[in-house]
Amino acid sequence: MKLSGPCTPNRWSSLREFAAHEINPSVLGGRTIAVVGFGNQGHAHALNLRDSGIKLVVGSRPESDGRAAAVAAGFAAYPAAEATEQADVVMLALPDQKMPAIYDEDIAPGLTVGKTLMFCHGFCLRFGFIRPPEGIDVALVAPKGPGATLRADFLSGRGLAGLVAVHQDASGGTLQTALAYAWGLGCARAMILETTVAEETETDLFGEQAVLCGGIPALMKMAFETLIAAGCQPEMAYFETIHEAKLIVDLIHRRGFTGMREAISDTAEWGGYLAEARLSTPALRAAMQEILERVKDGSFANEWIAEAKSGSQRLLKAREAEGLHPAEPVGAEIRSRIYPEG
Repeated sequence: MKLSGPCTPNRWSSLREFAAHEINPSVLGGRTIAVVGFGNQGHAHALNLRDSGIKLVVGSRPESDGRAAAVAAGFAAYPAAEATEQADVVMLALPDQKMPAIYDEDIAPGLTVGKTLMFCHGFCLRFGFIRPPEGIDVALVAPKGPGATLRADFLSGRGLAGLVAVHQDASGGTLQTALAYAWGLGCARAMILETTVAEETETDLFGEQAVLCGGIPALMKMAFETLIAAGCQPEMAYFETIHEAKLIVDLIHRRGFTGMREAISDTAEWGGYLAEARLSTPALRAAMQEILERVKDGSFANEWIAEAKSGSQRLLKAREAEGLHPAEPVGAEIRSRIYPEG
């Protein structure tokens, strides 16, 4: 399979989309990949690449759980510096806050001219915590989902959508290398879209904060607290404001907003429109804009790295506070009854 010249943008989007037949997996032939990190993303990358016939090694600390897991899975595992020296392509599948120190100490010395450095999230590139040297290729390959889903979809014959971006193209072949890597992950079975490091990073962080990990939990907690304050039983409050959210999100995920509305009662649909209008206030929009600006100007990134370097005390306190929220014991009991297998 070979790239068939310039790719035509898909008509539903301005993003450049690459079809499977436009990708040449053989560009990785004879090259060794080093997947540095064997956690959430790294383990799925390594397993999928191996199953796709791509030669690789795993880089991890000798004493880490990741090293033990990689060896148990049958991989050749080395310290990150040694893995980098052996590899032609190095994928950093590490936590954002730990990546700069590991890069400076173990990765950078082995990045000789002609190698390719890859990231599965653009955080450290976008905000300057890592500055790769000239003379190497630098790319982003970002599957749109967690490692467990990436692996499960691969095994089922499906694939996760993936993003690719070229950050530095010393060889002229960085895009082809990134596409071949994404193919090895199984992303070509779904879709592979071209983006930029800045766009991937900023949209990912904003989505996490404004919706997925910040906005949705905040809305759930406030709604739960509202029903409790009104005298409702905790179990009823939990079912209606937290537990059933998955049912609606699954509908939106598969069928979109209009498809979700078609699948619910007219009463729920009409009430939803009215409530959406009340909740969509200028203050909420302003808060979202502020979240985005803090992402774009680097304020969030700098705050997070400083927090991590100082021992993550605020993070630990936030985790403790969330564990004490009144919805937590109620949810734990309900889940133990509905999902006894855990």
